Amino acid sequence: MAEATPPSWAEIPRDLASKVLSLLPTHADRVRFAAVCPQWRAAARQLRLPRPLPVLALPDGTIYSCPDGKPLHFPGLDLAGFKTACGNWLVFLRDEDCFLVDPFAGATVTLPALSHVRPIPPDAVARYVMFGNVAMFYPFATWMHIIEPNKIPGKLYAIDQDENLLVVNISEHPTTGNPQVSQIEQVIKGNPFHTTIHTAVKKKIYLVESCGTLLMVRRKVHCRVEGLGLVAGQNEFEVFKADLEQSLWVNVKTLGDDQMLFLGRPCSRAVSASQYRMSGDQIFFLDDIMENDFEEYTFEEEISSVSAYNMRTGEVSSPLPMVWNHKMITAAWLFPCD
Repeated sequence: MAEATPPSWAEIPRDLASKVLSLLPTHADRVRFAAVCPQWRAAARQLRLPRPLPVLALPDGTIYSCPDGKPLHFPGLDLAGFKTACGNWLVFLRDEDCFLVDPFAGATVTLPALSHVRPIPPDAVARYVMFGNVAMFYPFATWMHIIEPNKIPGKLYAIDQDENLLVVNISEHPTTGNPQVSQIEQVIKGNPFHTTIHTAVKKKIYLVESCGTLLMVRRKVHCRVEGLGLVAGQNEFEVFKADLEQSLWVNVKTLGDDQMLFLGRPCSRAVSASQYRMSGDQIFFLDDIMENDFEEYTFEEEISSVSAYNMRTGEVSSPLPMVWNHKMITAAWLFPCD
């Protein structure tokens, strides 16, 4: 009697395969799923999925998945030495060439030669923000944190260190057709929590879109005085939503049971928690040198990790196993597109 042919993975009904796929939170797992067979690959293309969880990129080229903290491998790609990150792109500067790399798609985009960048105004600060082809210097601002216009349709928002919310209007130059900043308008005047060089509480500001609402996240790093310097201690977070009609920031005590924030100086995003069976009302943040402007404080330990702040309890934990040295200054979140 001939042996029965073992069932094939391709025989699993597509609706069942789609349910399995919808439970996979990471980009790597979804890629592996689609590689099983053509039928599963078709299911992956047809199913409208929420974006996968972000991954963490370290400047030595190592990329870790969330929430398991496993290293990901991208054969043929040299990802070490990136300068910053935004969305799903790593930004590199090598031999005076500037280019972007999407490790998930294996795509590379070469940017115009740096010699083509126009000189900055003399009264601009030495920090700048980039969006697409636009680099903007804003006089008298300590820095600006930009949120993409596709998050809040038709608008490009920025926030400065004084917690002022700005709308940046981009237009085309009538002669060259190049994008240019035509207007910067203040829509909310901040009521900032100020720190000084002698203050033992240091402040960081982030701008994030969550469910169509703009959020300002104020991070306080409580430091202790040690000798002539400060040593970083506990982190505390306050969240405010933008009331554009009343032109003010409104303090909120919760992100909601289904929302998590992933904060980083280059790029921050809000992510749904329930679809990945994770707890909401959490803020994941990085504590490396990039988050320590002007080296205002030192760290008690040489190593760092991803930390999570619980909005309900105010407690901070380290839920992910990866660790790195504080001196690896450009650790950043990457957000795969699919």
